[in-house]
Amino acid sequence: MVAVAILCVCGVGRAQDAARGDENKPQMMAKDADPEWDVVTVRPSDPNGMQYGFQRNGRAVELYRRTVEQLLVFGYGLHDRQLVDVPEWARYEEWDVKGVPNVPGRLSMKQYKGLVRNVLTERFALRAHMEQREMAVFALTAAKDGPKLQRSASDPNEPADESEDSNGGQVSMHATNMSMAELVQWMNFAADKPVIDRTGLTARYDFSLKWTEDDMRAPTDRSMSPGLSTAVQEQLGLKLEAVKAMADVLALDKVERPGAN
Repeated sequence: MVAVAILCVCGVGRAQDAARGDENKPQMMAKDADPEWDVVTVRPSDPNGMQYGFQRNGRAVELYRRTVEQLLVFGYGLHDRQLVDVPEWARYEEWDVKGVPNVPGRLSMKQYKGLVRNVLTERFALRAHMEQREMAVFALTAAKDGPKLQRSASDPNEPADESEDSNGGQVSMHATNMSMAELVQWMNFAADKPVIDRTGLTARYDFSLKWTEDDMRAPTDRSMSPGLSTAVQEQLGLKLEAVKAMADVLALDKVERPGAN
């Protein structure tokens, strides 16, 4: 599995905005904007580097210590099991991507993913195609007693804000203004199988979730949080059901290490 932290781009950006103060908070990029990179560099990561994940510095967008596999998962919103023909180096070699979009403003998740797909195509020479294949997945549905989700009072046009903390195998997540599609994308990083949305819920929600990363480590005496599946049902009123279903698969036709910048 790839690291869960890859999804936390919106929360990082909004936390930085809050630190600067609302008066300096950048406006959202136009919803219909389809940004490309005005300038972008890609370099092998420093294995001893302290920076990790997605960051924003003014207009600059920075991604640290990301593998091609992680970029594919994020850019296409897929589980790593939905990637086919990924070469070994693309699973383990880490890269830093730094650039400036050619459109000003704060990126939505959709626009951020588009930039990631763009750098994969332009700098890693990615050529790939989507297929549908039957596979083992988790279907996310409403539990018997119904969802336990608070409808968000945030602007529905604002991006979701998600933050999490991990300590000793215990993970605490807090989400604001999150849709079910975004929750499913997040679960694709945490679950051991792809997750598909069958909740029928169309609003945006605020919620918190606490769980033990490995179900096998979750104690039966409740001295720690339950595993993810149990936590989702007890705390969110949703259910992860293992099923066989058709799912998107990204088949790689070509991908290469980037050349010199």
